[in-house]
Amino acid sequence: MPATVRCIDEVPADRPIALLTRRRVFGEQMLWAHVNLAAGCSVAMHSHASEQIAFIVSGKVRWLLGEPGSDTYRELEAGPGTVVELPSEFPHGVLALVDAVIIDVLSPPGEMGVDNQE
Repeated sequence: MPATVRCIDEVPADRPIALLTRRRVFGEQMLWAHVNLAAGCSVAMHSHASEQIAFIVSGKVRWLLGEPGSDTYRELEAGPGTVVELPSEFPHGVLALVDAVIIDVLSPPGEMGVDNQE
């Protein structure tokens, strides 16, 4: 299979929930997503089989990490340069405190949490 090179603007965008726009590139063993969250965007608590690494490029978000009500649950405000590593099936959510851009990498590729929200 040959290498592919393209501008991010050539990657189709979708809007699976209000205030969120993303562009996804699927590989055989990973999913890369450029995610724009407008201030106030809320990604509900969820988990998925894929491991996820999230890199905050710009803005500020509040991560909700772990099972709410458990001893290990925590909320963390994060800004540019922060990397969040999420194991498979780890409950998490996010709230954009201001406009933010996040790069998500999931392996293996699969549904993201916003794909199952109403």
